[in-house]
Amino acid sequence: MIANKLRPPIFLIGNYRSGTTITQKLIGLHPDVVTWYEPRTLWLYADPGRHSDVFTERDATESVIRYIRGRFLEFQVKNGGRQIMENTPSNVLRVSYVHEIFPEATFLFITRNPFSYISSMELKWQRTKTLKGIRRTLSTTPVTQLHHYVGAFIRQMFVKKILRQKYAPIYGPKYEGIDQDLKEHDKLTVIARQWARGNRRAREDLARLGAGRVLSCRYEDLMRDTETTLRRIYDHCGLACSDDILHAAREMVDPTRQEKWLRFDRDQLRAILPEVEDEMRVYGYEVPPQLRSEKAAKGVREARSPSESRA
Repeated sequence: MIANKLRPPIFLIGNYRSGTTITQKLIGLHPDVVTWYEPRTLWLYADPGRHSDVFTERDATESVIRYIRGRFLEFQVKNGGRQIMENTPSNVLRVSYVHEIFPEATFLFITRNPFSYISSMELKWQRTKTLKGIRRTLSTTPVTQLHHYVGAFIRQMFVKKILRQKYAPIYGPKYEGIDQDLKEHDKLTVIARQWARGNRRAREDLARLGAGRVLSCRYEDLMRDTETTLRRIYDHCGLACSDDILHAAREMVDPTRQEKWLRFDRDQLRAILPEVEDEMRVYGYEVPPQLRSEKAAKGVREARSPSESRA
C-alpha cells in the first residue's frame, strides 16, 4: 500500500542547456526515484500571466502551496510512491519560491561553461516548440489557465512559420527586463544575460538555505569524472550508488560536446564577455585563450618571457 504522504522531493536547479536533462536521467537510474521532466506551467500557477519567470517566497500563498504540493503527491502516488526528482530550468529564477513550497526538499545546483551554454541556447532560439513539447506543457496546466499559453504557442508559430524569422519570440529563462533587452540588444547579449542573471540569482538564493542543504557541481566535471561526481550527488540525496548504476551512467555520458561554441565569430563572443566574466570566476571558468583580447594576450606573453629567456 502506498502511503499518501509526500516524500521530500529532490530539486535539480540549473539553467537551460546546462546538463540538467542528463543529470536528471543519471539520478533517475536509482530504482527508488521517479523523474519529473519540466512541469513548467505547474510552477506558474501563482501568476501565469507574469512577464518574467521571477517568483519569490511571497508568491507562495497557502492556496499555491496546497495546489503544487497536491500535484506532486498525485505524481508520486501515480508512480508507485517513489521519491520525485524534478527539473525545471526556469526555477533558477525562483529558488526561494520553490523552497517556500517545499522546505523539506533536497537541492542540487549544476552549472555549465557559458560559451557552451550560449552556443546551445542560440540554436534553441531558432527552433519552434514541437507538438510533443506542447502536449507535455499542457498536461501540467490547469484548464482555467490554458489561455495564457495557447496565445504564446500561436505567436511562436506565426513568427517562425509565417514571418520566417530566424529566432522565436522568446526562449529560456525570462529574467526581469528581458523584453526591453530584446528590443535594444542583439540575441547573443540577451542569451549571455540569461546565463549570468539566472545563475547568479540561483546561486545567491541557494546560499541562503544554509550549509549542507545544497550540492553544487559543474556539468564538465560530471562528464569528465562521472563516477566521482555522481557518487557525490547520490550521497547528497541520500541514495545508494551501486556498481550497476555507475556502469549505466558511463554508457550515457558524452564528454565530447564542449567546443561547439567555436562556430561563433570571436569578436562576437568577446563583445559579450563582460556579461558573463564575473559569474564565470565564481565557478572556476577561465576565459578561453581564443577570446583573450590582444592586450591580455600580450600580458600573458610578457609574463612568460623572463622564464622563457632564462631557459
